[in-house]
Amino acid sequence: MDRLELDDALIAALHEGPFEDSLWNDFLNKWRVRMRADYTGIIFRPPDRPFAQVLEFFSGRRAPAELQKLYDEQLYKVDPFETLHLQLQEGRVYALPELLNEADPMHAAFRRTMLEPSGINFMRLIRVTEPSGVSAWLSMARADEDFSAAEEELLARLTKHFRQSLRSRIVLERQRQQSSVADDVFSRLNFGWITIDTTGSIVEVSPSAHRMMVQNPGLTISKNGRLNANSPAVQRKLFASLTHICSAVAPRPRALNISDDPWLNLLLVPLVRPAISTARTPVMIAYLQGDTRTTADRHEQIAELFGLLPSEARLAWALSRGQSIAEAAENLSLTIGTARNYSKKIYSKMGARGQADLVRFILSSVLALA
Repeated sequence: MDRLELDDALIAALHEGPFEDSLWNDFLNKWRVRMRADYTGIIFRPPDRPFAQVLEFFSGRRAPAELQKLYDEQLYKVDPFETLHLQLQEGRVYALPELLNEADPMHAAFRRTMLEPSGINFMRLIRVTEPSGVSAWLSMARADEDFSAAEEELLARLTKHFRQSLRSRIVLERQRQQSSVADDVFSRLNFGWITIDTTGSIVEVSPSAHRMMVQNPGLTISKNGRLNANSPAVQRKLFASLTHICSAVAPRPRALNISDDPWLNLLLVPLVRPAISTARTPVMIAYLQGDTRTTADRHEQIAELFGLLPSEARLAWALSRGQSIAEAAENLSLTIGTARNYSKKIYSKMGARGQADLVRFILSSVLALA
């Protein structure tokens, strides 16, 4: 493999770096081999963190463990690079003599105690800044031979590719963070989502939707990747809704009740924005909302939280689900008179002025997080 092929492989690895489990690992290894360096590294020094808290990805020889421990505890305080890094001109390659002032006793001492024992006698460093303002420093070092002008030029040429690579990583991290926050909110509200393609096959399932289906047997994913309801009647409605979304010219959202205990509802909504991020194109999204607890669990929790008797807790849960006194009485095999008597005791114990207060107290209580 000639040098041109090596450089192409190096650039390809650089662009793959943001997606590796160990970031830029393949690039750092190839870069070290290409430069015949003892060390190659990417260092992030976030300006809002203490100097000692740097993020470093590297390949090759690093400082001995004892020396690195000493640096993390003490030597970073006298590291001339710490104050210099943010002053470096973006995109310019610096050599070690430009970074250290040998006439300065502190710089000379740092070189003797930290750099030379780490095998850093020759170094090249360049600062790269991503459009959003995040900076990183690419560095390569040798113990026995200085870098050539051609090697400096290659490092300079790599920076535009690294800037793009860094941009990809920043966008990816932000998207993952936003997705994590959104999923946490969805989970706390007992929501989840599933995307589905034109064949009715599942494209993607959110973590919260996956948890809901594990805990609720009313909805499953078949071996061929289709969304299935365990109830035949609900399955027919689900199939009809999926067909409607896929075939109608202007499909309307469709809502289904999947299960009552634990309760699980589903809303199918057409997707109007085409996606290029998946091999199969999702055409609809299924929003799930439900409860991870059975009715019996909720009765017990409400009784403990509000000091209700079991019979009162059952009625309170029914009322919190939007049932009227008459509907709750029928479902719980109570007379309307008994249900009304229970409701008065419930309101008194909970400090509620009526059903609206009862619903608000239960839905805003810690039960929402259970």
